[in-house]
Amino acid sequence: MSDEKPWYLSKTIWGALVSVAATLAAMLGLPVDAGGQAALTEAILQMVSAVAGIVAILGRVSADSRIG
Repeated sequence: MSDEKPWYLSKTIWGALVSVAATLAAMLGLPVDAGGQAALTEAILQMVSAVAGIVAILGRVSADSRIG
């Protein structure tokens, strides 16, 4: 596993964050089932990927030099 990716594109990181959030929600009386957690993790990952793509495009558009 030599390929690197940003931490915010990791399904493991987002799955862990959603799991913690679901546990905290359950403590507050808002239960989230495992299927809901998986769907939420996938939705967040897709949203983060889309935002990362938009940031990359905006960065390229606003760049001062050409790609060589």
